Amino acid sequence: MTAHALYGDTQSTALYDIPGPQARRRHALYGIGSTVLILALVGWLLYLLFDTDQFTAAKWSPFTYKGIQELLLRGLGNTLKAFAYASVLSLVLGAVLATGRLSVHRPLRWLSTLCVEFFRAMPVLVMIFFIFVALKVQPLPALVAGLTLYNGSVLAEVFRTGVNAVDKGQREAAYALGMRKTQVMTHVLAPQAVRAMLPTIISQLVVALKDTSLGFLITYEEFLHAGKLIASNLDYDLPFIPVVMIISPVYIGMCMLLSWFATWVARRERGNVKTSAVEVAGTDPGTVLPGR
Repeated sequence: MTAHALYGDTQSTALYDIPGPQARRRHALYGIGSTVLILALVGWLLYLLFDTDQFTAAKWSPFTYKGIQELLLRGLGNTLKAFAYASVLSLVLGAVLATGRLSVHRPLRWLSTLCVEFFRAMPVLVMIFFIFVALKVQPLPALVAGLTLYNGSVLAEVFRTGVNAVDKGQREAAYALGMRKTQVMTHVLAPQAVRAMLPTIISQLVVALKDTSLGFLITYEEFLHAGKLIASNLDYDLPFIPVVMIISPVYIGMCMLLSWFATWVARRERGNVKTSAVEVAGTDPGTVLPGR
């Protein structure tokens, strides 16, 4: 009998023992109990919704009108527009601040650090209100500016950490080949760091997408603002809960889509590490050396 046959099962279960009959029964009871608890909670919530007449036709009738549907679609489009602007500008600002924090020039490094720490510590809503009220900026630029300052400062730390996480030997080897610092950053460090940073970057963009809902506080006509207009309408018996049940799945779906995209890209990057093929010219017969 081989050593693998003797010790293979022990090594495969060293970190987790296979549950026995009693443990399996106990786990099954835990699963049944959790399922019953969740179903009871869902049933209780449905009871409350029916008991408070949240599913009456009067409260759901607004969503059948074309004007209400266009209002929601326009709000969703404004949300996506604000998110697109904020995400692109946040990535650019994060790259600029991260470059400053990685600079060898001390004043530039200190200034970038001050900006990052200040905007990370400031609440997003405070920045949006300050830009909108004090600087008298229009709602969309104020919302985008507040989201950009906060998320850009967070992404700057993500970029800096990702670049510093690359093995120092990569940097030293590039310098040994005579590459300049800019070439080392763009051709050696950044491509390797992006693979590790990508899930965190997408996760921060999910935060930016959710924070676009703060725009309704400064009268920006985004998705939540459209829902607020419908929910506060007395003609439809204040359909607050139906509006929440319509808007929440849309936000959750968009965030889940971004999270899924991050997972898919990360899995693709881990599974498809390739190098570009370089064509090599065939060898031609050279001059035959004497004596050969």
